[in-house]
Amino acid sequence: MGRILSGGLSRRGMGLQWAILLGLSILFFLLLLAARLPAALLLGPMAAAIAVAAAGGSIRAPIRPFILAQGVIGCLIARTIQPSTLTEMLRDWPLFLAVIGAVLLASNTLGWLLTRWQVLPGTTALWGSSPGAASAMTLMAEAFGADIRLVAFMQYLRVVFVAVVASAVSGIWVTAPAGPAQETDWFPAIAAVDLIETLALITLGSLVAVRLRIPAGPLLVPMIIGVILQNTGMMTIVLPPWLLATSYALVGWNIGSRFTRPILAHAARALPRVAASILTLIAICGAIAAVLVWAADIDPLTAYLATSPGGADSVAIIAASSDVDVAFVMAMQTSRFIIVLLTGPAIARFIAKRTGHGS
Repeated sequence: MGRILSGGLSRRGMGLQWAILLGLSILFFLLLLAARLPAALLLGPMAAAIAVAAAGGSIRAPIRPFILAQGVIGCLIARTIQPSTLTEMLRDWPLFLAVIGAVLLASNTLGWLLTRWQVLPGTTALWGSSPGAASAMTLMAEAFGADIRLVAFMQYLRVVFVAVVASAVSGIWVTAPAGPAQETDWFPAIAAVDLIETLALITLGSLVAVRLRIPAGPLLVPMIIGVILQNTGMMTIVLPPWLLATSYALVGWNIGSRFTRPILAHAARALPRVAASILTLIAICGAIAAVLVWAADIDPLTAYLATSPGGADSVAIIAASSDVDVAFVMAMQTSRFIIVLLTGPAIARFIAKRTGHGS
């Protein structure tokens, strides 16, 4: 496989290119899984698609399945917004607004600096710095004119950094040895009615959003409808692992296949300053967590995980295996995502105008 990649894929058949892409996707997924890094189901296929594209491959993920995959991610986010999360948000809303406002001020300032210094083009740095769910921010960024490739580069680099730092911080308080990684039941028994309703929401929500030309609609419409239907007891969102794996792979392939050698070279040049901005944001969030500990009498690990900038899925895994207030952590992460979702486009346009950069 190495000789095939190094020799270029532009003259290879489409079938062989897909076989190489699938093989590399599985290989990278298993490597990331073994390293216990988050979002392995997405990062593995994305890295494989980048490798194939950089070697001259010409395959692209089919557009309609990619649209449906966005609907799956929308439902995944909707499923995490439980009544207990909403109750926690309402109970401590002044505290939540203060903390979220501080994190957004820090992230947008760093994004503005990267834009002003022309490290990344247009509003790409602003979307890349947004501390929301990485997959959602990446997909929304494209809908609002940013470079999806470089946004993904920033978002998922931060996911890895945050996961490593959060795991290290968690290890300070958790003394029990880590247990073995749980095996995934890829085809669990689930209620057929719930699955059919979920698939109907994904399909109808995504396709209607495309038809109505709603920006980022294939993700947002199923997410919003899913939150309403789930929290009113009208449906139960079920997302079996095989469906999530397929959807993440489609999103990863779609993003990764757009990388070119010039884009990879640009990302490599930007890496030192992007990494510095990520570490700065993590440090600022750590300082905000320290204020929470002092002012609101919240235990240090709960405060740190609650303010961690993004990577909500990995934070959820760490929180679930630690002695923390999981409801508070997830409520803070979820409410910040919702606010970023609502304010992201307006903030990006505002800063773009002030810096003289277009989308």
